[in-house]
Amino acid sequence: MRFSTLRQLAERCREEQVTIGQFMLNEQAFETGESKTTIVTQMTDYYTVMKEAVRRGLEHPQPSRSGLTGGDAARVRQYMDRPDGTLLGNDASRALTYALSVSEVNASMGKIVATPTAGSCGIIPGVFVSAQQRYCWADDRLVMGLFCAGAIGYVIANNSFISGAEGGCQAEIGSAVAMAAGAMTELLGGTPEQAVHAVGLALKNSLGLICDPVGGLVEIPCIVRNGFGAVTALAAADMALAGVRSVIPTDEVIEVMHETGRAMPDIYRETAKGGLAGTPTGRKLAKELFSHENGHQNADVPPEGGQR
Repeated sequence: MRFSTLRQLAERCREEQVTIGQFMLNEQAFETGESKTTIVTQMTDYYTVMKEAVRRGLEHPQPSRSGLTGGDAARVRQYMDRPDGTLLGNDASRALTYALSVSEVNASMGKIVATPTAGSCGIIPGVFVSAQQRYCWADDRLVMGLFCAGAIGYVIANNSFISGAEGGCQAEIGSAVAMAAGAMTELLGGTPEQAVHAVGLALKNSLGLICDPVGGLVEIPCIVRNGFGAVTALAAADMALAGVRSVIPTDEVIEVMHETGRAMPDIYRETAKGGLAGTPTGRKLAKELFSHENGHQNADVPPEGGQR
Protein backbone atom coordinates (compact mmCIF):
# COMPACT_ATOMS: atom_id res chain seq x y z
CA MET A 1 0.00 0.00 0.00
CA ARG A 2 1.20 3.53 -0.71
CA PHE A 3 0.31 4.72 2.77
CA SER A 4 1.04 3.67 6.32
CA THR A 5 -0.54 6.54 8.23
CA LEU A 6 -3.85 8.36 7.94
CA ARG A 7 -2.01 11.57 7.18
CA GLN A 8 -0.35 9.93 4.19
CA LEU A 9 -3.72 8.49 3.13
CA ALA A 10 -5.37 11.92 3.16
CA GLU A 11 -2.43 13.41 1.25
CA ARG A 12 -2.60 10.74 -1.46
CA CYS A 13 -6.34 11.28 -1.84
CA ARG A 14 -5.87 15.03 -2.16
CA GLU A 15 -3.09 14.59 -4.73
CA GLU A 16 -5.15 12.22 -6.86
CA GLN A 17 -8.46 14.01 -6.17
CA VAL A 18 -10.26 10.86 -5.08
CA THR A 19 -12.12 9.77 -1.97
CA ILE A 20 -10.58 7.42 0.55
CA GLY A 21 -12.88 4.67 -0.68
CA GLN A 22 -11.87 5.16 -4.29
CA PHE A 23 -8.20 5.29 -3.36
CA MET A 24 -8.45 2.07 -1.36
CA LEU A 25 -10.19 0.29 -4.22
CA ASN A 26 -7.41 1.38 -6.59
CA GLU A 27 -4.77 0.19 -4.13
CA GLN A 28 -6.39 -3.20 -3.69
CA ALA A 29 -6.63 -3.71 -7.43
CA PHE A 30 -2.94 -2.84 -7.79
CA GLU A 31 -1.82 -5.00 -4.86
CA THR A 32 -3.85 -8.09 -5.76
CA GLY A 33 -3.84 -7.87 -9.54
CA GLU A 34 -7.59 -8.47 -9.54
CA SER A 35 -10.03 -6.32 -11.47
CA LYS A 36 -11.92 -3.58 -9.69
CA THR A 37 -15.14 -5.29 -10.72
CA THR A 38 -14.12 -8.49 -8.94
CA ILE A 39 -13.08 -6.63 -5.80
CA VAL A 40 -16.28 -4.56 -5.70
CA THR A 41 -18.36 -7.71 -6.20
CA GLN A 42 -16.69 -9.33 -3.20
CA MET A 43 -17.26 -6.25 -1.04
CA THR A 44 -20.89 -6.13 -2.19
CA ASP A 45 -21.27 -9.71 -0.98
CA TYR A 46 -19.92 -8.67 2.42
CA TYR A 47 -22.42 -5.84 2.63
CA THR A 48 -25.23 -8.22 1.72
CA VAL A 49 -24.23 -10.41 4.68
CA MET A 50 -24.29 -7.36 6.95
CA LYS A 51 -27.80 -6.38 5.86
CA GLU A 52 -29.04 -9.93 6.27
CA ALA A 53 -27.64 -10.07 9.80
CA VAL A 54 -29.51 -6.87 10.67
CA ARG A 55 -32.73 -8.36 9.32
CA ARG A 56 -32.30 -11.76 10.91
CA GLY A 57 -31.57 -10.42 14.36
CA LEU A 58 -34.73 -8.33 14.36
CA GLU A 59 -37.14 -10.63 12.55
CA HIS A 60 -35.96 -13.89 14.09
CA PRO A 61 -34.45 -13.04 17.48
CA GLN A 62 -32.88 -16.00 19.20
CA PRO A 63 -31.15 -16.45 22.53
CA SER A 64 -27.41 -16.92 22.32
CA ARG A 65 -26.00 -20.45 22.54
CA SER A 66 -25.11 -19.74 26.17
CA GLY A 67 -28.57 -18.38 26.96
CA LEU A 68 -26.99 -15.30 28.55
CA THR A 69 -28.21 -12.80 25.94
CA GLY A 70 -30.69 -12.32 23.15
CA GLY A 71 -33.71 -10.26 22.17
CA ASP A 72 -32.41 -6.83 23.20
CA ALA A 73 -32.44 -5.51 19.62
CA ALA A 74 -36.12 -6.41 19.33
CA ARG A 75 -36.81 -4.76 22.70
CA VAL A 76 -35.21 -1.50 21.63
CA ARG A 77 -36.98 -1.66 18.26
CA GLN A 78 -40.32 -1.99 20.05
CA TYR A 79 -39.40 0.83 22.42
CA MET A 80 -38.83 3.10 19.42
CA ASP A 81 -42.57 2.94 18.67
CA ARG A 82 -43.55 4.68 21.91
CA PRO A 83 -45.63 7.85 21.35
CA ASP A 84 -42.99 10.18 22.78
CA GLY A 85 -40.17 8.67 20.73
CA THR A 86 -36.69 8.01 22.09
CA LEU A 87 -34.19 10.31 23.71
CA LEU A 88 -31.75 9.70 20.86
CA GLY A 89 -34.29 10.16 18.10
CA ASN A 90 -35.25 7.51 15.59
CA ASP A 91 -32.14 7.69 13.38
CA ALA A 92 -29.58 7.16 16.14
CA SER A 93 -31.86 4.65 17.86
CA ARG A 94 -32.14 2.69 14.63
CA ALA A 95 -28.34 2.53 14.31
CA LEU A 96 -28.11 1.33 17.91
CA THR A 97 -30.82 -1.28 17.33
CA TYR A 98 -29.21 -2.63 14.17
CA ALA A 99 -25.82 -2.87 15.88
CA LEU A 100 -27.38 -4.90 18.69
CA SER A 101 -29.14 -7.09 16.13
CA VAL A 102 -25.95 -8.06 14.29
CA SER A 103 -24.10 -8.69 17.55
CA GLU A 104 -26.88 -10.97 18.72
CA VAL A 105 -26.73 -12.90 15.45
CA ASN A 106 -23.04 -13.41 16.11
CA ALA A 107 -23.74 -14.65 19.66
CA SER A 108 -26.26 -17.16 18.30
CA MET A 109 -23.64 -18.46 15.83
CA GLY A 110 -25.22 -16.76 12.81
CA LYS A 111 -23.34 -15.40 9.81
CA ILE A 112 -21.68 -12.01 10.24
CA VAL A 113 -18.74 -10.07 8.84
CA ALA A 114 -15.96 -9.33 11.32
CA THR A 115 -15.55 -5.56 11.07
CA PRO A 116 -12.82 -5.60 12.16
CA THR A 117 -13.55 -8.41 14.66
CA ALA A 118 -16.51 -10.56 15.64
CA GLY A 119 -16.67 -8.70 18.95
CA SER A 120 -17.28 -5.42 17.12
CA CYS A 121 -19.26 -6.82 14.19
CA GLY A 122 -22.41 -4.77 14.79
CA ILE A 123 -21.11 -1.21 14.63
CA ILE A 124 -20.44 -0.72 10.91
CA PRO A 125 -23.60 -2.58 9.80
CA GLY A 126 -25.64 -0.66 12.37
CA VAL A 127 -24.37 2.69 11.13
CA PHE A 128 -24.38 1.83 7.43
CA VAL A 129 -27.74 0.08 7.12
CA SER A 130 -29.56 2.70 9.20
CA ALA A 131 -27.99 5.50 7.14
CA GLN A 132 -28.93 3.74 3.91
CA GLN A 133 -32.55 3.64 4.99
CA ARG A 134 -32.49 7.24 6.17
CA TYR A 135 -30.95 8.68 3.00
CA CYS A 136 -32.26 6.12 0.48
CA TRP A 137 -28.76 5.33 -0.73
CA ALA A 138 -28.06 2.53 -3.21
CA ASP A 139 -25.89 -0.38 -2.10
CA ASP A 140 -23.08 0.83 -4.36
CA ARG A 141 -22.59 3.90 -2.21
CA LEU A 142 -22.35 1.90 1.01
CA VAL A 143 -19.93 -0.53 -0.62
CA MET A 144 -17.58 2.37 -1.37
CA GLY A 145 -17.99 3.35 2.26
CA LEU A 146 -16.72 -0.09 3.24
CA PHE A 147 -13.55 0.54 1.24
CA CYS A 148 -13.08 3.76 3.19
CA ALA A 149 -13.61 1.91 6.47
CA GLY A 150 -11.17 -0.75 5.31
CA ALA A 151 -8.44 1.81 4.63
CA ILE A 152 -8.88 3.25 8.12
CA GLY A 153 -8.81 -0.22 9.67
CA TYR A 154 -5.67 -1.06 7.70
CA VAL A 155 -3.80 1.86 9.26
CA ILE A 156 -5.04 1.12 12.77
CA ALA A 157 -4.18 -2.59 12.50
CA ASN A 158 -0.67 -1.89 11.27
CA ASN A 159 0.12 0.83 13.80
CA SER A 160 -1.77 -0.40 16.85
CA PHE A 161 -4.24 -3.23 17.54
CA ILE A 162 -7.64 -4.46 16.45
CA SER A 163 -7.62 -7.48 18.76
CA GLY A 164 -8.99 -7.37 22.29
CA ALA A 165 -6.47 -9.99 23.35
CA GLU A 166 -3.68 -7.62 22.35
CA GLY A 167 -5.00 -4.18 23.18
CA GLY A 168 -8.28 -4.44 25.09
CA CYS A 169 -11.72 -3.50 23.85
CA GLN A 170 -10.42 -0.11 22.73
CA ALA A 171 -8.82 -2.12 19.92
CA GLU A 172 -12.06 -3.84 18.89
CA ILE A 173 -14.93 -1.49 19.66
CA GLY A 174 -12.72 1.58 19.36
CA SER A 175 -11.41 0.62 15.94
CA ALA A 176 -14.88 -0.24 14.64
CA VAL A 177 -16.29 3.07 15.89
CA ALA A 178 -13.43 4.93 14.23
CA MET A 179 -13.87 3.07 10.96
CA ALA A 180 -17.60 3.74 10.93
CA ALA A 181 -17.16 7.40 11.86
CA GLY A 182 -14.58 8.07 9.15
CA ALA A 183 -16.57 6.25 6.51
CA MET A 184 -19.82 7.99 7.41
CA THR A 185 -18.08 11.36 7.24
CA GLU A 186 -16.98 10.57 3.71
CA LEU A 187 -20.37 9.18 2.71
CA LEU A 188 -21.96 12.46 3.75
CA GLY A 189 -19.60 14.49 1.60
CA GLY A 190 -16.76 15.16 4.01
CA THR A 191 -13.20 15.54 2.80
CA PRO A 192 -10.52 12.94 3.49
CA GLU A 193 -9.11 15.29 6.11
CA GLN A 194 -12.50 15.51 7.84
CA ALA A 195 -12.82 11.73 7.76
CA VAL A 196 -9.42 11.44 9.43
CA HIS A 197 -10.49 13.89 12.13
CA ALA A 198 -13.61 11.80 12.72
CA VAL A 199 -11.38 8.79 13.31
CA GLY A 200 -9.33 10.68 15.88
CA LEU A 201 -12.39 12.01 17.67
CA ALA A 202 -13.89 8.53 17.84
CA LEU A 203 -10.72 6.84 19.08
CA LYS A 204 -10.19 9.41 21.82
CA ASN A 205 -13.51 8.43 23.32
CA SER A 206 -12.55 4.76 23.67
CA LEU A 207 -8.94 4.96 24.86
CA GLY A 208 -8.36 2.59 27.74
CA LEU A 209 -11.53 0.54 27.21
CA ILE A 210 -10.84 -2.92 28.63
CA CYS A 211 -11.83 -6.29 27.16
CA ASP A 212 -13.64 -8.18 29.92
CA PRO A 213 -16.09 -10.70 28.42
CA VAL A 214 -18.07 -12.64 30.99
CA GLY A 215 -17.27 -16.31 30.62
CA GLY A 216 -14.93 -15.43 27.75
CA LEU A 217 -17.93 -15.19 25.43
CA VAL A 218 -18.57 -12.36 22.98
CA GLU A 219 -21.79 -11.37 24.72
CA ILE A 220 -21.53 -9.47 28.02
CA PRO A 221 -20.67 -6.58 27.71
CA CYS A 222 -19.72 -6.88 24.05
CA ILE A 223 -23.22 -6.69 22.59
CA VAL A 224 -24.29 -3.50 24.35
CA ARG A 225 -20.93 -1.91 23.57
CA ASN A 226 -21.73 -2.40 19.90
CA GLY A 227 -24.95 -0.46 20.38
CA PHE A 228 -23.21 2.39 22.17
CA GLY A 229 -20.44 2.29 19.57
CA ALA A 230 -22.84 2.90 16.69
CA VAL A 231 -24.17 6.04 18.38
CA THR A 232 -20.64 7.27 19.13
CA ALA A 233 -19.68 6.83 15.48
CA LEU A 234 -22.58 9.06 14.42
CA ALA A 235 -21.57 11.69 16.96
CA ALA A 236 -17.94 11.69 15.79
CA ALA A 237 -18.99 12.02 12.15
CA ASP A 238 -21.32 14.91 12.98
CA MET A 239 -18.56 16.72 14.86
CA ALA A 240 -16.07 16.26 12.04
CA LEU A 241 -18.57 17.42 9.41
CA ALA A 242 -19.29 20.48 11.55
CA GLY A 243 -15.60 21.37 11.46
CA VAL A 244 -14.51 19.98 14.82
CA ARG A 245 -10.92 18.80 14.57
CA SER A 246 -8.89 16.28 16.52
CA VAL A 247 -6.35 18.62 18.10
CA ILE A 248 -4.07 15.65 18.73
CA PRO A 249 -3.36 14.33 15.20
CA THR A 250 -5.21 11.09 14.58
CA ASP A 251 -2.03 9.13 13.88
CA GLU A 252 -0.77 10.17 17.33
CA VAL A 253 -4.06 9.04 18.86
CA ILE A 254 -3.51 5.64 17.25
CA GLU A 255 -0.02 5.57 18.79
CA VAL A 256 -1.54 6.28 22.21
CA MET A 257 -3.98 3.41 21.75
CA HIS A 258 -1.01 1.15 21.06
CA GLU A 259 0.86 2.45 24.09
CA THR A 260 -2.21 2.04 26.30
CA GLY A 261 -2.88 -1.47 25.05
CA ARG A 262 0.66 -2.60 25.75
CA ALA A 263 0.47 -1.20 29.28
CA MET A 264 -2.90 -2.80 29.99
CA PRO A 265 -2.73 -5.69 32.49
CA ASP A 266 -3.51 -9.14 31.07
CA ILE A 267 -6.66 -9.45 33.15
CA TYR A 268 -8.17 -6.66 31.04
CA ARG A 269 -7.25 -8.19 27.70
CA GLU A 270 -9.86 -10.84 26.89
CA THR A 271 -8.77 -13.30 29.56
CA ALA A 272 -12.14 -13.17 31.36
CA LYS A 273 -10.33 -12.65 34.65
CA GLY A 274 -10.88 -8.96 35.36
CA GLY A 275 -13.34 -6.16 34.86
CA LEU A 276 -16.98 -7.22 34.53
CA ALA A 277 -15.91 -10.83 34.06
CA GLY A 278 -14.22 -10.75 37.45
CA THR A 279 -17.20 -9.42 39.40
CA PRO A 280 -19.09 -11.81 41.71
CA THR A 281 -21.98 -11.95 39.24
CA GLY A 282 -19.67 -12.37 36.27
CA ARG A 283 -17.86 -15.28 37.88
CA LYS A 284 -21.13 -16.82 39.04
CA LEU A 285 -22.55 -16.71 35.51
CA ALA A 286 -19.39 -18.22 34.08
CA LYS A 287 -19.33 -21.01 36.67
CA GLU A 288 -22.97 -21.87 36.04
CA LEU A 289 -22.45 -21.82 32.29
CA PHE A 290 -19.40 -24.05 32.27
CA SER A 291 -20.78 -26.36 34.95
CA HIS A 292 -23.73 -26.99 32.67
CA GLU A 293 -21.53 -27.51 29.61
CA ASN A 294 -19.18 -29.88 31.42
CA GLY A 295 -21.97 -31.81 33.09
CA HIS A 296 -20.84 -31.31 36.68
CA GLN A 297 -21.15 -28.70 39.40
CA ASN A 298 -17.51 -27.87 40.12
CA ALA A 299 -16.34 -26.55 36.78
CA ASP A 300 -13.86 -23.72 36.94
CA VAL A 301 -14.29 -20.46 35.10
CA PRO A 302 -12.71 -20.45 31.63
CA PRO A 303 -8.95 -20.66 31.33
CA GLU A 304 -6.85 -17.68 30.37
CA GLY A 305 -7.85 -16.54 26.92
CA GLY A 306 -11.51 -17.32 27.54
CA GLN A 307 -13.68 -18.83 24.86
CA ARG A 308 -14.31 -16.82 21.71
